[in-house]
Amino acid sequence: MYNETDIKKSKWGNVMKRRFEWLGIIIGMVLLLSGCQARGTTKNKVSHVNGAYVPTLFFHGYGSSINAETHMANAAVRAGVTRTVVQAVVADDGRVQLKGTFKPGNVHPIVEVGFTNNQNTNYRQSGQWVKNVITALQRRYHIKAINVVGHSMGNMAIAYYLLQYGQDKDLPPVKKQVDIAGHFNGILGMDDKPNQVKFKENGQPTKMNRSYRQLLKLRQRYPKGQIDVLNIYGDKNDGTHSDGRVSNASSQSLRYLVAARAKSYREKRILGANAQHSKLHENTQVDQALIKFIWHK
Repeated sequence: MYNETDIKKSKWGNVMKRRFEWLGIIIGMVLLLSGCQARGTTKNKVSHVNGAYVPTLFFHGYGSSINAETHMANAAVRAGVTRTVVQAVVADDGRVQLKGTFKPGNVHPIVEVGFTNNQNTNYRQSGQWVKNVITALQRRYHIKAINVVGHSMGNMAIAYYLLQYGQDKDLPPVKKQVDIAGHFNGILGMDDKPNQVKFKENGQPTKMNRSYRQLLKLRQRYPKGQIDVLNIYGDKNDGTHSDGRVSNASSQSLRYLVAARAKSYREKRILGANAQHSKLHENTQVDQALIKFIWHK
């Protein structure tokens, strides 16, 4: 027979056993919920990456570098567009190194693109390099759309990318395109002179250099009804109707190539000493124009 002490011990043991059982159940539920939450966080992050990021890619000019894009990128950061500025460096063999990461929730990241071979005039190859950057971002972030900004020769890289790959449905579509100081139809002192190029009634330039003739295929290949285009060019207001390096007519020759197929096309002329070719990517009027055009700030 059990005495009173044994009975009390038995009851106390049962109580403690039940408490430990309930504690085990509670801990198990907590761990299960934590696992679900962790999986949910990962899923949300993937969903965010898949659907939200719309990066804006900046491309520099001949003999230049990522440094030429820093002023415009910083202006966008100050305007509240983004807190994310990363870099994509393209080696001579076309391989891309991404530096930095997109921040979750920061859906308008800026990508400063730098070409190691910054004096490459093989524009078809430059267009391939643009594609390499885009596919690298696509693999890492599953981006669904992009914007592009070019200065000087960077515009040729963008133009030849669109010429060669603009119809490729496996690539993210370009939504906004900003061209700054584009020498689409010649460079002063090389294959163009001040006030030489005129335009026919239909908008076609009266003179076309070799690269421009290749770009004429954009009139059939440029993505139809997809891209809003802003073409910015500088006029030093010294009678040459140029930025000192590129004639306004050479820059304006873009209209004939893309305006009929673009979603929208507009031009902006920047006047004065700060409209000089190499100063345009550090011009506050340019900053304001592209920030308003791309991000509506």
